[in-house]
Amino acid sequence: MTSIKEQAAISRLLRFLQDWDNAGKVARSHILNNFIETNQGKTAPELEQEFSQGASLFLVRLTTWLRLTYMTGSCLDKLLRSIGIFLSAVSSNRYLIEFLEVGGALTLLEILALKEIEEEDKKESIKLLQVIANSGRKYKELICESYGVRSIAEFLAKSKSEETQEEVQVLLDSLIHSNPKYQNQVYKGLIALLPCASPKAQQLSLQTLRTAQSIIGTTHPGIVDSVLKVLRTMHLEVQYEGRGGGRVVFQLSLEIWEGRKQRRAFWKGEWCKGRPRHRKYKMCLGSGMEIIWW
Repeated sequence: MTSIKEQAAISRLLRFLQDWDNAGKVARSHILNNFIETNQGKTAPELEQEFSQGASLFLVRLTTWLRLTYMTGSCLDKLLRSIGIFLSAVSSNRYLIEFLEVGGALTLLEILALKEIEEEDKKESIKLLQVIANSGRKYKELICESYGVRSIAEFLAKSKSEETQEEVQVLLDSLIHSNPKYQNQVYKGLIALLPCASPKAQQLSLQTLRTAQSIIGTTHPGIVDSVLKVLRTMHLEVQYEGRGGGRVVFQLSLEIWEGRKQRRAFWKGEWCKGRPRHRKYKMCLGSGMEIIWW
């Protein structure tokens, strides 16, 4: 038999769930505020204690409401942060599985593509995808199998917030590590980002490409033209390592150029056309930076 204390805790849980079920949008927003303030940083056992071993009953309600309302953006920021408390809690693998089983990852990716949703809400979606990706190889594969690389890369190119773009880079960097089945897909997605109109996205893509290149080893032929185009259409933000990816561009270019298979492709590029190979050529990059070719 359950003790009086346990019965009281179960009654509190049932009242809480009933309040949620009967609440409108404004009331649910207040419930989410209180939940975030009270439970931020708690472990899974602590959440279970808070909800009398019924935390999953609240998580499933949050997930259901997310899937029903994400297209309208109703309380989306608070809703995603509340789900994040469950997914990022220590020993939260059960919560993660429950969230993914009802299509949670696909919903997060769909949020990135919706024009009506605020940038801040999309950043919260990226953070949840980071949590999922960092949970293990099979979860990275799940994101990639859901056409995640394309959705994430397109969002990086279109995002207007540098802070959000940096969060996307963290996610892409996670997807390129310990993901042998789909690491080439991520690598190609990074290459596809190089011609985009966002200097910040170009910078972050180039930085992540250097990591990807060291993991994959072989150089994709398409990277040569892409890097050459970046060099010909360089923005100020991409010239300097602190504010852009200039040095990253040239370091990556040199690494590719030094490879025997890609050396001929570089000499055929417009960047090197008409320049004798046997003569020394100096390329000035500004601020005292220069590359000397022989």
